[in-house]
Amino acid sequence: MKIAFVSGNQEKMPDAVVPIGLLYVLAACPEHHTRLFWDLCFEEEPHTFLAERLQEHTPDVVAIGMRNIQNNDYTGTSHNLQHYKALVQTVRRHSDAVVVVGGGGFSVMPERLMRWLEPDHGIAGEGEQAFVDLIAALERGETAPSVPGLHSRRGDSFVSVAEQPSFLDVDTLATPDRSLVDPRYYRWHGIDSIQTSRGCAMRCNYCTYPAIEGRRVRSRSPERVVDEWEQILRERPGVEHIFVVDAVFNHPPSHARAVCDALIARGNALPWTCYANPLGFDARLAAKMAAAGCAGMEIGADSGCDDVLGWLAKGFTTAHIREVHQVAVDAGLKDCYTFMLGTPGETLDHVRRTLDFVVDMDPFGAILMVWVDDEGALDHEMAARHRGFREQVEELLREHSQRFPRWIIPQAGTNFTPRLFEALRRRGLVGPLWQHVTMRAPRLTAPARV
Repeated sequence: MKIAFVSGNQEKMPDAVVPIGLLYVLAACPEHHTRLFWDLCFEEEPHTFLAERLQEHTPDVVAIGMRNIQNNDYTGTSHNLQHYKALVQTVRRHSDAVVVVGGGGFSVMPERLMRWLEPDHGIAGEGEQAFVDLIAALERGETAPSVPGLHSRRGDSFVSVAEQPSFLDVDTLATPDRSLVDPRYYRWHGIDSIQTSRGCAMRCNYCTYPAIEGRRVRSRSPERVVDEWEQILRERPGVEHIFVVDAVFNHPPSHARAVCDALIARGNALPWTCYANPLGFDARLAAKMAAAGCAGMEIGADSGCDDVLGWLAKGFTTAHIREVHQVAVDAGLKDCYTFMLGTPGETLDHVRRTLDFVVDMDPFGAILMVWVDDEGALDHEMAARHRGFREQVEELLREHSQRFPRWIIPQAGTNFTPRLFEALRRRGLVGPLWQHVTMRAPRLTAPARV
């Protein structure tokens, strides 16, 4: 069969992200199939590009990777959903191919997105094995494939396979073929991604990671991780920074330390960044990360109020956040904390307390975002109920954005504009841009009530 893998993501704010998830699925697909890879990230006319490729190659199957429901800057959801719906419609107009949708975005609410996007099939969760099984069923001519994690359209209705897929042994997965990656990712942004584990054992009650990767952490061999790391450096000129895309790099800490030890043993000199959690992060790990070349870490703090952290089921307190900040400072690691303002149940007083907390702690970086619920993307009544409070939070941030000259506030355009990011890249700065924008303004030394 001839299979076209289409990466639909077009977001480049703050960076264009290599579609490693779809490349994993492509790598798992048996080589006797003709495998095509079309990345729409840098296409000014993505639908024209896709239509031309469909007419030229006439694939039997089109697999569309859907990275996000929300826009990366948390400014909304409608653009992304309309974009992916239009991609499916473009395939319908220019091809008779079977359309399959999958990816992290699709996995968040697969039943609703099946009805919205109207593909032939959708795969929720890890796609490597499920997609291979689906292709084998299509080859056999099955009209009702039974594949764990599969959602299918049958006439005017949709059905889902009740059996849940078994999570994969990530150490046995084929390495993504980065020769297929558009060189503009590296030439313009200088970043590639690598995964050392899948799964997250945390219980945050809003998070979609467990739906995608499960709650059991499955770690790769540190040696295989570093082999892939070095392969990237050999084969992809222009890579100057690695982002570790694990849900939480430091869970479990033993695995994180082992990866750092392997990097140190190989003499790694390439800077890297990761996601980290205040729990399980200590001075011993911080020292190893710094020695292994870690340039910084992003911590999902979410709130500066203990009561909000409690009902979000974060599992840690503001005291833990302050502790990890001090550990990072002592180890010389840049730390950036993301805060979601206006989550369900919050008041404006909670938001103000979080802002005061950030000013008082004064970390290297902070990203302040207004909460957007994924479900609201297709539930207009829910979106309407939340819109008023969301607008109040946004207005509060705009009013006080000058008080936070070092922080990134996407909705207010504070340190978050294409012009700024382009200027930083032209100066040769690499890695996540929060590491650079926060150095453009003086530090705040005293808290002030908003």
